[in-house]
Amino acid sequence: MKDVFIIGGGLAGVALAEQLRSRGLSFLLFDDGSQRASWVAGGLYNPVILKRISAAWGAEEGMDRLSFYRDIETRIGARVLHPMPVLRRFASVEEQNNWFAAMDKPVLSRFLSPKLRDDAFEGLSAPFGYGEVLETGYVNTATLLDGYGAVLKETGSLVTGTFTYRDLIVSNGQVSYKGLEARHVVFAEGFGLQHNPYFSWSPLDGTKGELLVVKAPKLRLTEAIVKANVFVLPLGDDLFKIGATYAPWDKTPEPTESGRNRLEEEARALLTCDFEVVSHLAGIRPTVKDRRPLIGTHPEFSNIHILNGLGSRGVMLAPWMAECLSNHIFDQKPIASACDIRRFIHLYSSASLS
Repeated sequence: MKDVFIIGGGLAGVALAEQLRSRGLSFLLFDDGSQRASWVAGGLYNPVILKRISAAWGAEEGMDRLSFYRDIETRIGARVLHPMPVLRRFASVEEQNNWFAAMDKPVLSRFLSPKLRDDAFEGLSAPFGYGEVLETGYVNTATLLDGYGAVLKETGSLVTGTFTYRDLIVSNGQVSYKGLEARHVVFAEGFGLQHNPYFSWSPLDGTKGELLVVKAPKLRLTEAIVKANVFVLPLGDDLFKIGATYAPWDKTPEPTESGRNRLEEEARALLTCDFEVVSHLAGIRPTVKDRRPLIGTHPEFSNIHILNGLGSRGVMLAPWMAECLSNHIFDQKPIASACDIRRFIHLYSSASLS
């Protein structure tokens, strides 16, 4: 018997797998590759909401756990963590003043540099300069997830194929699935939760995001991520990610012409050099209307749990949320009310399982 079945192999599932491994617990991770949001994500870790210049929820707790990705690098034998500053491009003197005013806000003094930057990146227009966000960078999520999946496959801890909920048998103290048994099951399937009968009552929503990979040989940006209406993230070899759109009304996983057109328009407004679109990617972020994760235990079944709703800050939040859920399941530690799924207990009815 395994200790845990993990359903979903995105950032949330992998973060939980590492938590279990550090505890010496056994697990099987089930993944069918249907939810690609973690793979195609920009991968930024940034504790500041730059549109409002305010601290993101969980900024300090999430940023304090980024060593998780160094541990992953050792496990898979590949680099995934790329520290580099995020530069918030100013469009006016007023925005510069707002930056300095924000530095008095709680938490932000740690992450906002008091010195404005006036870097002249060839191929990029920024007449009012930049504000620098500290302790930021990006994670190559595709390398991380593919590498971790390969490690799990080698150790016999990965089960590929569609997880069929009707074949899960829940009893007191254990669950079973097609002849396999575990003490607990954690659902971390991202937007795929919409098909999950155990958590169909949860208010998880999906927000589609699209981004472009472009080739821009004359853009001299190598050691910083620039954020305006879109971000520009250097990948090396004259390649850059540009994104991302935010479309909560669109639940389809495919890239759209309208999304591409908008990203190209924003890129042309920001860049002063030519670029060529190399690829166009899309995914559906698992989001919640109150912009907080969904973690915790099912109201009726004590061995069924959820780790979801990490939204656009999954890289920053996944290690912390996986730690919180692990502490809850195995050490009986309470979950903060802001992210506990029980904040939506009023939506639950046992009829939802019928």
